[in-house]
This record gives sequence, C-alpha cells and structure tokens, in this order.
Amino acid sequence: MNFAETLWSLIVIFLYLSYLVVMFQIVADLFRDSELGGGLKALWILLLIVLPVLSALVYLVLRGRGMALRQEARAQETVTSTEDYLRSVAGAPGPARQISEAKELLDSGTITEAEFSMLKAKALA
Repeated sequence: MNFAETLWSLIVIFLYLSYLVVMFQIVADLFRDSELGGGLKALWILLLIVLPVLSALVYLVLRGRGMALRQEARAQETVTSTEDYLRSVAGAPGPARQISEAKELLDSGTITEAEFSMLKAKALA
C-alpha cells in the first residue's frame, strides 16, 4: 500500500464518517420535531434509506434552518433546566443572608432581641 492509496483511504473514511454524522443529525432532528406528523417522519426515514445522499441534501436545504433553531431551543431548555436544578439544590440562603433577614425582622418589630440572638446563633452554627 503506497502513500496515494493510504491518503485515498483516509479521505474515503473521513467522508463516510461525515455522512454518518449528517444522517444521525437528520434522524435526531426528525424525532425531536413536534410539528412534523408521524407520516411525514416515516416518509423522510424511508427516503433516507432508499435515496440516502439525495434525500439528506434535500432535507438540509428544506429544513436546515429549522433544524438549527430546534437545536438552539433544545440547548436553551437544557441550560434553563440545569439552572433551575442548581437553584433548587442550593437550598437555604447562606448565614449572612439569614442574619440580615433576621435583622430586618428585628428592626420591623416582628421578633424580639432574644429571638434575633437565637436565629443568629442558629445561622452561625
């Protein structure tokens, strides 16, 4: 096997892997799209099996922009759900915040000095 054959093999492998990535992206987009009905999804899958390269190109031309928007929306949902989860796990506010809230209650007359001392000790414990 000479250099030219090795280079050609690498190019073919690269193109094949690129083709597989595009196909997986298209299939994933088809299943993620809630606006597209089941019959049209099945038709696209059938076309991807029968005429893979041509139907992949047609899909990317016709639905490529929506594909990017759906992927962006999915990423935003992931970020939002992660932030919500982190806020829920963070739990109670820190000691400084607890003491400042207790001080506000003391200043407004809702709690007594003894109750404030107790809350302060509890926050610092």
